Amino acid sequence: MQNVRNIGIMAHIDAGKTTVSERILFYSGKIHRMGEVHDGEATMDFMDQERERGITITSAAATTMWRDHQITLIDTPGHVDFTAEVERSLRVLDGAVALFCAVGGVQPQSEQVWRQSEKYGVPKIAFINKLDRVGADFYAVIGEIRDEFQVAAVPIAIPMGQEDRFQGMVDLVRMKAVRYDETGKGSVSTEIEIPASMREEAAKWRHRLMEASAEQDDMLLEAFLSRGELSPEEIVRGLRKGTLARKLVPVLGGSALKNKGVQSLLDAVVDFLPSPLETPIPVAEGELAGGSAGSDDGPFAALAFKIISDRHIGKLTLLRIYSGRIGSGTSVWNSTRRSEQRIARIVRMYANRQEALEDAGAGDIVGVIGLSDVQTGDTLCLRDKPIVLESMEFPAPVVSISLKAGERSESDRLSAALRRLADEDPTFVVGYDEETAETVVSGMGELHLEVLVERMRREYGVNVQTGRPEVAYRETATVVAEGEYKHVKQTGGHGQYGHVRLILEPMPPGESFEFVNEIRSGRIPAEYIASVEKGVVKAMRRGPHAGYPVVDVRVRLVDGSYHEVDSSDMAFQEAALMGFRQVFLKTQPDLLEPVMSVEVVVPEEFMGAAAGSICQRRGRIESMEQAAGARVLYCFVPLAEMFGYAGVIRTLTQGRGSFTMHFERYEAVPFEIERQIVEKRIREKRVPGA
Repeated sequence: MQNVRNIGIMAHIDAGKTTVSERILFYSGKIHRMGEVHDGEATMDFMDQERERGITITSAAATTMWRDHQITLIDTPGHVDFTAEVERSLRVLDGAVALFCAVGGVQPQSEQVWRQSEKYGVPKIAFINKLDRVGADFYAVIGEIRDEFQVAAVPIAIPMGQEDRFQGMVDLVRMKAVRYDETGKGSVSTEIEIPASMREEAAKWRHRLMEASAEQDDMLLEAFLSRGELSPEEIVRGLRKGTLARKLVPVLGGSALKNKGVQSLLDAVVDFLPSPLETPIPVAEGELAGGSAGSDDGPFAALAFKIISDRHIGKLTLLRIYSGRIGSGTSVWNSTRRSEQRIARIVRMYANRQEALEDAGAGDIVGVIGLSDVQTGDTLCLRDKPIVLESMEFPAPVVSISLKAGERSESDRLSAALRRLADEDPTFVVGYDEETAETVVSGMGELHLEVLVERMRREYGVNVQTGRPEVAYRETATVVAEGEYKHVKQTGGHGQYGHVRLILEPMPPGESFEFVNEIRSGRIPAEYIASVEKGVVKAMRRGPHAGYPVVDVRVRLVDGSYHEVDSSDMAFQEAALMGFRQVFLKTQPDLLEPVMSVEVVVPEEFMGAAAGSICQRRGRIESMEQAAGARVLYCFVPLAEMFGYAGVIRTLTQGRGSFTMHFERYEAVPFEIERQIVEKRIREKRVPGA
């Protein structure tokens, strides 16, 4: 496993992830012809919609070889609507290449994916792409990486020229220059001596590189202080140690589209990113090989990190194997769902194609066929050696639409499509609104839902009709309130009796919900306490203020009573549900709306129009920056005001403006808008008891 690398490429949209992936596959000999994103021919963008839109929608995996090392590469999406793909990929990868545009630098989604990688403790190297573009600034991007992420960004190569004068890179480890000579579409690299005009600058940066490397190891530090120099092997050893400890990030650069710098990037992947042996196993319950990466001889343990519904082979489950070995026909225990299933086939993933394998072992990322009862985040292991690996957390969806089949005869196909897509995507939530008798689906944004609806039409042949997007509002309490409810109902035979007194308190944002049992002296028997909590949770799903979920409240059960004959689980659930609704309305409830962090990039002459469009949408402009002849506006805008904004910004800027956004936080809706929303929900009979 020492010669295995499981890596991902992560970046802001349009930084060049898929282009870099394509070059990696080409130079490592996996493909013999490079496809381009703009031509719709990239290997890793295999979905029709990816090729039409020129963006990555789903993470794709491919395995290749470089310097006798097996490299499994996952190309992740850059658009924030598909953040779940990044989340699950980073959860199972050992290292990552953080890709930055030499012009755009650190952008909003760059920050988002960096935070996700830090959550899972993923070591990183950085590649600054597009050094031949107008406005490229290698050193400015390094400064941004240091400032934004508070990490030591250490160049291991520096550019010879930038923009249209970009000629190559100076390798600071070996103190050699690599010149790229244009040959039609691509380029040929030639190793040369460092030009005289750059020797002083290269020496300065190499000294900094040696200092950074020496600081990672006492022996290296002693050698550096005594000799004033480190060998290339010593530099690599120190940098590798610092990278694995996430104390520093080696940085290099190039231009992937022109085939410049990709071989050096592959070398850096091998030199600095960890093998599975150097990656801790994220054990949540049980024991496994001391908590570090296992071996083929250890007990089997794997995480199901992605589900793919394939029309030809059925349900394909992608696994990261942390320990042990499996073969076709092996029975495995799903410790998450406590069920046993048999693996029919094992395949190596190559974008949308598969290569059959006899078996797979620790460190491998593979697909398996035959596991019908498995979901994203489940642990697979041996029944007699159970273990549970840490699962994944996905953000809650923020946009909802209603949908139905165009023809009644298509209803079954629609249900099947929704089921399979929900299996694949944890951020795609399917529900049913009993009040309106509509199927409601929720996702991470307009583009996310648009892509999924189009997949239903293309892949499942369903003529889907959709309703207007709706915002995932929330309700919360603002003051403490107390009240009681007594559920008494007499029918033939046993009646129903449940009595609760509740105190509701607001909690800090993001705290969700807390239930506190303060019953003393058996006023309510212990077996009914859980019933009270169930009733409260049920009431919170459809808040009494506007019919939206209730968040950030503490519910204290302080008193109540019961009847020896008529009390039951259902009676106390009903008492808690109705009691919560009544008390919640006394808490002066607020309606909360998702607020997005928005970055708008427009040419200088359209800055005023763009700023005005943000203000019209109740947005707050936090700052403005100059970037390569354009203005960048950093804003916070309610999601409700951002629907259709892509068309607006294109119209305002003659097609030259763009924007990106991601969820930031929930904030209270202004009073007048809240009143209108509540009144509309009541008219539509979507508020409980309305």
